[in-house]
Amino acid sequence: MIKIIAVLCNLSSPANCHDQIVTASDFADISMQSCLMGAPQLAGWMQQHPAERLAAWRCVIGKKDDRGA
Repeated sequence: MIKIIAVLCNLSSPANCHDQIVTASDFADISMQSCLMGAPQLAGWMQQHPAERLAAWRCVIGKKDDRGA
C-alpha cells in the first residue's frame, strides 16, 4: 500500500505547516509512479481543504505510524 503524506500550510498563517496522511479509500490503488508524479487524486482532496495550501508531498510504501505526522 502506498500512502501520500502531504505537507499542508495554513493560508492565514503560511509558517504554520504540518504533515498529514491524505491516503483515502480512493487512493488505495495508486501506483508509486502516479504518486511521485503528483497523484491526480490529490488535487481533488485539496479542493475539500480550501483553508490549506499543499507545500509538498511524499510517497511512503507500507504502514506509517502516527508519530510525527
